[in-house]
Amino acid sequence: MSIAMKKTKGRFVGNIECPVDPILSGIALALLLFGSVMVGSASMETGARVYGNSLHLATIHHLYIVIGLISFLFVLGLPIKIWGRFSWLFLFLSIFLLVAVLIPGVGKAVNGSTRWIQIGSINLQGSELVKLFFLVYLSKYLATRKEEIQESGISFVIPVISLGLLVLLLLGQPDFGASIVLIVASATVIFLSGTPIRFFFPFAIFAFIFIMVFSVVRPYRIERIISFADPWHDPFGSGYQLTQALIAFGRGEWFGLGLGNSIQKLFFLPEAHTDFIFSIVGEELGFVGASVVVFLFFGLVIRGLSIGNLAMRQTMYFHANLAYGLSIILGVQAAINLGVNLGMLPTKGITLPLISYGGNSLVVCLVMIAILLRIEVETRNGTQKYGGSRV
Repeated sequence: MSIAMKKTKGRFVGNIECPVDPILSGIALALLLFGSVMVGSASMETGARVYGNSLHLATIHHLYIVIGLISFLFVLGLPIKIWGRFSWLFLFLSIFLLVAVLIPGVGKAVNGSTRWIQIGSINLQGSELVKLFFLVYLSKYLATRKEEIQESGISFVIPVISLGLLVLLLLGQPDFGASIVLIVASATVIFLSGTPIRFFFPFAIFAFIFIMVFSVVRPYRIERIISFADPWHDPFGSGYQLTQALIAFGRGEWFGLGLGNSIQKLFFLPEAHTDFIFSIVGEELGFVGASVVVFLFFGLVIRGLSIGNLAMRQTMYFHANLAYGLSIILGVQAAINLGVNLGMLPTKGITLPLISYGGNSLVVCLVMIAILLRIEVETRNGTQKYGGSRV
């Protein structure tokens, strides 16, 4: 942690000085620890059968936790102005990552989607980094061009075109889930940054139409919507994952079967330790345990947005925009995952932040939390101590 961090006015929890926001950091830590336990529980059978070691997947998950925490501490010590200084570079990196994954021999295909770049034994999922990188670029652009955007829609067009390019590249993988998350988070930042409604409204309408059209343009997406509407129509085919997830919640009832006692994770529910880990939470810990997870994510998003509001009141526009965007990304990803598990949304391959197994997502989520905490520190103490500006 940097020297600047040590000089800040800390918050007090009881008689203990806490240099970072205790609410946000406490919620994030609770979700991370809870995830480590649930991944261990949900992945034991898969690890034993596929890898010959029941702790194989849990071990890898905890390795990524260590990598994520190292990244967390490094980012926590970086002034926010550093992110803003390289915002254009982050945009170019985003385009590069999404183009590289589509190059034959570079991108790695899994289950019909080419979303990974294999670097030795590591699979890098570019879309996870792109969501962070583009929000940094967008937040900085809207902060520095705030007056121009108020007067003319021409300046507003540039980030919209950039967003459209990234979405098209994501659809080429295809990764429709990441596209939705990026569009919703970007639209929220654009709206909360104070963009005139006469510019924002047409963009919002176009984004909505785009999502609706591309939801049905591919046959397998139509099939997902049909199975979502009536999963029991084909419970051993297109509706299999959702029916098994709903069975898991049904078994859990109010207080669950007990930690480690899930039946659905015994090869009935595919991706039990990744996309459908919330169903295992419902089965093992019941309605009460699942509700705690929902409330923790709700608190995480609300606290992140409140940090953004505090920065906005102090005219620290870049800080505010970035806090808004990161909070919404974490919230939208969680909402989609929870909605899919509960049968409220069509099936999408989006992990549950800080909880699901998935190295790229876990590390990036911890980096996002670190940035939010850094924004809170700088907002609380003023940018003068960090050599930053209010833009």
